[in-house]
Amino acid sequence: MGVDKIVKIVGVLFAIVAAFVAIPESAAIVAILGIAGGYFIAEDDRNRFLVAAIALNLAHGGLGAIWGVGGYITTALAGVNGLFLAAAATVIVLGVVERLKP
Repeated sequence: MGVDKIVKIVGVLFAIVAAFVAIPESAAIVAILGIAGGYFIAEDDRNRFLVAAIALNLAHGGLGAIWGVGGYITTALAGVNGLFLAAAATVIVLGVVERLKP
């Protein structure tokens, strides 16, 4: 297992745990893990990742109506949404930098 997989797994697990447990500065840690994870997204996967980030951002709050577990699912996806948005910002910046290189 490479560093990229480890960073991504740690980011997702921390984002989910931080959504349920009050961890000081958890939003900053999730953002840093998202930035690090976004750096490791392959160039071929960037468009699909950006579409997934947009879809998650639009849909993460819509599952609250599921009886019993909807609140938990919404809370977990809200944490992962923050991770994906930070990673999406990194992907966008990397794309701009690559296009501006001579």
